[in-house]
Amino acid sequence: MRTRDTNKEVIVRQKAIEMIVKHGIEGFSMNRLAKESGVSVATLYIYYTDKDDLIKRIGVEIGKNFFSEMMKDFSSDMHFIEGLRRQWENRANFMKANMDEIACWEVLQNSSYSDYIVQESVNDFKKIMISFFENALEKKQLVPVSKDVFWSIAYGPLYSLLRFHNKGKTMGGLPFSLTPEIQNEAFELVIKALTP
Repeated sequence: MRTRDTNKEVIVRQKAIEMIVKHGIEGFSMNRLAKESGVSVATLYIYYTDKDDLIKRIGVEIGKNFFSEMMKDFSSDMHFIEGLRRQWENRANFMKANMDEIACWEVLQNSSYSDYIVQESVNDFKKIMISFFENALEKKQLVPVSKDVFWSIAYGPLYSLLRFHNKGKTMGGLPFSLTPEIQNEAFELVIKALTP
């Protein structure tokens, strides 16, 4: 039986992410991945049972990494403004540092793998974030709002700015980089919208 080579496994994972981002799920195959990674197809099956296993495991790993980073210096009982600011900082830092992984995550979220990946990677995170939301409502640090509207207002502006940053330009085609000043300007507007 052949053994795992950690270096090859890292290369395979990175190439798989790049291919999913560039070609989507439909354009992704184990044969093409083997060729792009410089390994045999048989080597891929040392690491993964099949294409579905590979895609699911990569998606779950990205999700767990992302949500683990969101919890840095954060707790659900923080004051609403402080907690939301921490979430913005953690999300922005992770997304800027891992643009390929985030692009891959977005592709996977729009695929048939989405439910499985989310269920396997965000359960604890989801509970913590619901608790944060409910605590802020209870303490009257947040205006009465439904969870879905809250989520859209609280994080939508940040994600839009991060998409511009990732593309390096605004919707109008002007050069763009997400600076702390721009991030803070958007954050302050979100706080005005969500606090009493």
